[in-house]
Amino acid sequence: VQLQASGGGLVQDGGSLRLSCAGSGRTFSSYDLEWFRQAPGKEREFVVAISRNGGSTYYADSVKGRFTISRDNAKNTVYLQMNSLKPEDTAVYYCAAAWRYGSNWSTRPTDMDYWGKGTQVTVSS
Repeated sequence: VQLQASGGGLVQDGGSLRLSCAGSGRTFSSYDLEWFRQAPGKEREFVVAISRNGGSTYYADSVKGRFTISRDNAKNTVYLQMNSLKPEDTAVYYCAAAWRYGSNWSTRPTDMDYWGKGTQVTVSS
């Protein structure tokens, strides 16, 4: 699975952005899809995940109620709608694919099987 994120940019505090991550490969729908982010000088952190069929989602507390993940397996694409953005959301955002081995979500970067190149999101105050 190859992934390519897009949609980042510069937005003001309280604004919105929608990120997209296009995947290739026939097994796209076999993976949980996730978003991570990494701010300068910080470790990469989990943001949100969506199950293979899109029926379940899991959000980090820091984005719950503001961000929404969705996927369209027919288009091999996952989306991240980000509303009420804050300066602390500034980071490079990465999409990733994880094979689900059990019932628990994988939220560690080391658990991911595939990564896309990041897209920069900058929120100005």
